[in-house]
Amino acid sequence: MNILKVVTLILALLRAPLFLVISALALLSFYAAEIDISVVIIEMSRLADTPLLVSLPLFIFAGILLSESRAPLRILKFSRIFLGWLPGGLAVITLLVCALFTAFTGASGVTIFALGGLLLPALLKDGYSDRFSMGLITSSGSLGLLFPPSLPLILYGVIAESRIDHLFLAGILPGTLMLILLAGYSMTRESSRTVRKKSYSPREMLEGLREIAWELPLPVILLGGIYGGIFVPSEAAAVTAFYVLIVEMCIHRDIPFKALPGIMSKSMVLFGGILVILAASMASTNYLIDQEVPTRLFEYIQTYIDSKYTFLLLLNIFLLIVGAMLDIFSALVLIVPLILPIAIGYGIDPVHLGIIFLTNLQIGYCTPPVGLNLFLASYRFERPIAELYRSTLPFLGLLVITLLIITYFPWLSLFLIKILG
Repeated sequence: MNILKVVTLILALLRAPLFLVISALALLSFYAAEIDISVVIIEMSRLADTPLLVSLPLFIFAGILLSESRAPLRILKFSRIFLGWLPGGLAVITLLVCALFTAFTGASGVTIFALGGLLLPALLKDGYSDRFSMGLITSSGSLGLLFPPSLPLILYGVIAESRIDHLFLAGILPGTLMLILLAGYSMTRESSRTVRKKSYSPREMLEGLREIAWELPLPVILLGGIYGGIFVPSEAAAVTAFYVLIVEMCIHRDIPFKALPGIMSKSMVLFGGILVILAASMASTNYLIDQEVPTRLFEYIQTYIDSKYTFLLLLNIFLLIVGAMLDIFSALVLIVPLILPIAIGYGIDPVHLGIIFLTNLQIGYCTPPVGLNLFLASYRFERPIAELYRSTLPFLGLLVITLLIITYFPWLSLFLIKILG
């Protein structure tokens, strides 16, 4: 028994893959409780039969196809033509394009690396300051996590056993509020006199529309299909993946057929990692529930915290720290099973909790001193990390304000569900 504890500790200290550490902890816990460790394998098999899990690999595949194609260039060109006239137009475009791209790829790192090299020179050329441009791109890298078909939203739904279509609806208004606040700041922060604007002829506008014509219907197909009662989320994922495949490979021909196996392999490796971590975590969760750990934890917290609102404040602080230290998938599988029963005990809707959870993790990516986006942007743009700390602070302040609004006004997350759900 002691040897197993030592081995688990060594695995963690040696930065072994997360699924190995979680699996070791699950096996160790069941063994200590004198429960047959075969239940871990049973839990993994049960998870593989979860219908909602089918949508994950398909959305991952669609997101990687988009990131490997020239779709980001087309989206950026289209946005500049039709939104470039706004005060702070390119800054607003940066927010929208990053949010859209992150929603489909599910990872802020991909957004920063795929779009950062395009957006930073464009912002600087248009007259935006270096500090503002760096802060904008770094903060925008994870903006789309609340918009469908965000992979973290789906993963939260699987873990919390919440309806995916409800989570998709719940993220729309909070995500839009976040974009509005950041766009408003961008429009007032960089005055129009410092930014060069270009006028486009009707012919250029038509050309830009023609280039993006096949990508524009994608959100309509996805959301219209689900909420129009045509698809369930897993079917919508299959339709989305097939549509993106046809558009990027057969119509635009951005991706040659010989590159398809590599893209499929890349997407399945990512999904495989998520699946193994999730399976090991669910096994650990069953142990925690069996030992009534969440119940005892809730009773302990309730002795010191009576108010639901005080609990939410402390939860936000905790999740911001978690978001800064862990990647979003690890944070979801490790923390949600513990937090969810406690939050329900305080009368917090699981769907609202999911939006709070993902908003915190999204902000945590940009939170000094160890937010992941800060390090990715520092590496991508070859800038000192301290410079990025200063650049992101104004955006971080606005994101925290949005978080407080989302936390204490649950109707913002639940309104569309009540109307359409």
